[in-house]
Amino acid sequence: MPSASVSIECLHKASDQACPQRRFAGHTRRPRARDSSAEFGVSSQHTFTHHRGVPVRPIIFGVLALWFVVVFLLGAAGALVRPPGTPPLPILIGATAPLAAFLAAYRVWPAFRAYVLHSDLPLGTAIQAWRAGGLGFLALHVHGVLPGAFAWPAGLGDIAVGVTAPWIALALVRRPGFVTSRVFVAWNLFGILDLVVAVGTGGLHSALASAGEVTTGPMAELPLVLIPAYLVPLFLMLHLAALFQARRQASSMVQGSQPNYPLQPTGPA
Repeated sequence: MPSASVSIECLHKASDQACPQRRFAGHTRRPRARDSSAEFGVSSQHTFTHHRGVPVRPIIFGVLALWFVVVFLLGAAGALVRPPGTPPLPILIGATAPLAAFLAAYRVWPAFRAYVLHSDLPLGTAIQAWRAGGLGFLALHVHGVLPGAFAWPAGLGDIAVGVTAPWIALALVRRPGFVTSRVFVAWNLFGILDLVVAVGTGGLHSALASAGEVTTGPMAELPLVLIPAYLVPLFLMLHLAALFQARRQASSMVQGSQPNYPLQPTGPA
C-alpha cells in the first residue's frame, strides 16, 4: 500500500523534512514558534552557565570578590577621601563604574545575559533586606558623624526597602506571576530611586560643604566606603536584574496569550 510505505519511510528518515507534509482537508498548520531562549541570544541549554567551556558563575563570583578587595584596599589607603568643598569623584566613579560594566556585559555577553535572566529572583529580592541597616545612617547622624540632609532620606529609604524585601520575596515564592505585577515593578523602581537619591545627596553635600561642617566625608573611609562603592551598585544590579526578568516574563505572557490562528488554506478549495 502506498500510504504504508510512505509511513515506514518517514520512520527511517532522520530529518522531518524527508516526510511529506501532512495536510488536513486542504489546510496546513502554521510553523511552531522558536524557542524563547533564542530571543535573548541563548543558543542552547548550557549557554547561560558556560562561556567557551568556562562556567559563568565562578567568573561572576570571582569578579565580585576582586571588586570587594580593590574597594577595601583603596578605602584602607584613604585613596577615596576628598577634602570638604570638592566633588567626591572617586566615590561617584566607584558607585557608577561597576553598574556601567554590568549593563555592558548584559548587552554584549549572551551567557551573562541569560544568567541574569535565569537567576534566583526571590533570593535576589531577599538580599535587599540588608538595607534595613539604613537605620545606622540615622544613628550616625544622631552622634554627629553624618549630616541630616543625607542621613534622613538615605536611611529612611533603605529601611523602607529592607523591611518590605522579605514580604516581596515571599510573594514571589507563593505567586510566580507576582513578578509581572505593578507592585513588584514599583517596588524595584523605588529601590533604585532611593539609591540614586542617596548617592546624589551625599555627593552634593560633600561638594557644597565648608570646613568645620559635618559632611559625608566618613562615607569615603573604611568601613563606610564599602556602602557607596560596593553595596550600592550591587543592590542596583539586583534591582535591574529583577526588572529585566519582569519584562521578559511579561513579554512571554503576552505572546502566550495570543489566540491560535486558524489553519491556513494551501490552495484553492
